[in-house]
Amino acid sequence: MTPPRPGQTSLAQGTFSELNPPYRLLLGPGPCNVDPRVLRAASAPQLGHLDPFLLDTLGAIADQLRQVFQTQDELTLCVSGSGFAGAEAVLCNLLEEGDTLIAGSLGFFSGKIAEIAQRIGAHVILVESEPGQPLDPQQVAAAFARHPEAKLFATAIAETSTGLLQPLEELEQITHAHEALFVVDAVSGLGGIPINIEQMKIDACYAGSQKCLGAFPGLAPVTLNGRAVEVIKRRRKPVQSYYLDLLALQRYWNGDHAYHHTACSNLLFAMHEALRIVLEEGLETRWQRHRLHGQALRAGLQALGLTLLPRPGYELPVLTAVNLPPSVSENQLRQQLLTAYGLEVGGGLGSLKGHLLRIGLMGYNACRKNVETVLAALEQLLPSHGWPVQAGVALSAAATVYSQADQASEHA
Repeated sequence: MTPPRPGQTSLAQGTFSELNPPYRLLLGPGPCNVDPRVLRAASAPQLGHLDPFLLDTLGAIADQLRQVFQTQDELTLCVSGSGFAGAEAVLCNLLEEGDTLIAGSLGFFSGKIAEIAQRIGAHVILVESEPGQPLDPQQVAAAFARHPEAKLFATAIAETSTGLLQPLEELEQITHAHEALFVVDAVSGLGGIPINIEQMKIDACYAGSQKCLGAFPGLAPVTLNGRAVEVIKRRRKPVQSYYLDLLALQRYWNGDHAYHHTACSNLLFAMHEALRIVLEEGLETRWQRHRLHGQALRAGLQALGLTLLPRPGYELPVLTAVNLPPSVSENQLRQQLLTAYGLEVGGGLGSLKGHLLRIGLMGYNACRKNVETVLAALEQLLPSHGWPVQAGVALSAAATVYSQADQASEHA
């Protein structure tokens, strides 16, 4: 007889027990634990998707997002879905079959830009970097020289699979010199690293709700400037996806609120509160918080004798990718962290599977307590994998970073 699934007492009886999910400290690449205020907001009474209160909330969220994106772009809203829904929405609205896209792939997630565009029917020119390495602007310029018809250049500012922070300034200049649209994946970055849509001259950007913004999975913020909107309006054919049609979504969010789809009110309430917390803290303060705790985590990991995947100087503050020695089993170590400490971290993807830990400090989770928790857990577990560790060395290295930050703050 097939054993019962979790929450199920007996197939024959057809009765189910109440679910009681375990608590996890979510220090992976997302989702992340959320502020208790966000949990409370999500438990508010459910409303219909055309309720006047909900429609007012949509307008408030759009205004909050404009402040977080640092833009006045009218088409700023949330797509219902994960970060990939945001990617598909932006790409399938801007691209048509036969268009040329230059895709800057830094790893697994930015690499999906090419796959999505291919499914649309676009001609994709792929410019790739080695894992942990930034894109070479000269290669991007060469791709444009070979394909002056390119309509878009798209890449990520924060590559979650490798922990890389990608500089954008030269890439933007090259893109706009060829009169193409500059599209940026900020799924892991928005709310945790400096992103200023207008100063960076980004034409279209998409993000995710469940990472540095500190909300639940299920919403993908997007913003497009007037130039990008004009490209959509000049399409030869309608957008192939009804659900991801950004001009139709714009009517629902920022226009006459014409029905488009059934949005989840409680996800939106949670997003409103999460964005309120972001703006209450202040963007500069929030970016500095993520920088500090990321720096302390990296110092502790390196004190354990571990090496980081990204090229020095290109480390992503909100997600640290650390190489594992050959003697350490990624799968076993992650399972030990989960069962012994209730602590979730990410592993490697694609060619990096089995060789990498990805530790996230995003939003509510970016704090000293969590840095020290994961470092202490690794200090305890790594020796059982044949990796000698001097007791207390990781916590001491992290403490030095915090002490130096305190001293700098006192003298500021």
